[in-house]
Amino acid sequence: MIAVILAVLAAACNALSSVLQRRAARTAPESDAFKLTLLWDMMRKPVWLGGIGALIGGFLLQASALNFGTLALVQPLLITELPFTMLIIWLMYRIKLTWNLWQAIIAVTVGLGVLLAAASPGHGTRAPDPADWIIVTIVCGAIATYLIVAAKISSGSHRAALLGTASGLGFAFTAALMKEGTRLFDTEQAEVLTTWPVYAMVAAGVFSVFLLQNALQSGNLVVVQPTLNVTDPVASIGLGVALFGESIRLGAWIVAELIGIGLIFYGSVRLAQSPLIRQDLAAGHSE
Repeated sequence: MIAVILAVLAAACNALSSVLQRRAARTAPESDAFKLTLLWDMMRKPVWLGGIGALIGGFLLQASALNFGTLALVQPLLITELPFTMLIIWLMYRIKLTWNLWQAIIAVTVGLGVLLAAASPGHGTRAPDPADWIIVTIVCGAIATYLIVAAKISSGSHRAALLGTASGLGFAFTAALMKEGTRLFDTEQAEVLTTWPVYAMVAAGVFSVFLLQNALQSGNLVVVQPTLNVTDPVASIGLGVALFGESIRLGAWIVAELIGIGLIFYGSVRLAQSPLIRQDLAAGHSE
């Protein structure tokens, strides 16, 4: 239960971070895309710094949740970031959320419940060895490279969706490294800062944030958010099983799990297609 509470609080922080970063990123020039100057421009905006502060808070809460729970449990719970995002948009911009939007939010939330109830994630039975990390890094790196290359030759919402997917994969990989870091901290507190997962986690996290900034600059928040929120938990469940031996129910339960994922995807697509939310949130509002 502690892991669930911490994960939900982390999702709320991440939602606030996304909205604030989106508000800042949309003012960046198109010429900054895929350049480090994009981050430099963002660092001079108080709104973006507030978003990063919320992101750090979410990171700390997520690390605490992973210390108490499994990767396959904690990361899917971060999907609640999407409903939190919609509520924050309503509070900040006073944009009316229609019944269709609420139906989409409900679909995502119910889908998450069905997925977790059906999968029933169990604690890991082993610690990953170097060979496991090498294989997973190669696979995740290859998929991310493909998505980034495809994004560079695309534009608009298509680019945003591809980069949102890549950043979701990056955050899942970062969470796996975070889980390994918390495991090492429990056994080697004094030496944890000398272990490679801590620095790999920082590098993967920074790169994922960089991808997210480009995704937010390329398209509407609700084009990015669904792809991010679907990719992260699905990839995290796979990483939890592959790296830590975490258990999920298979057999006939796969049908219910696919229904849960389908509801999450359906709700996310409904949100992405909403004319009300697809419009530029910055329009008509002072920055």
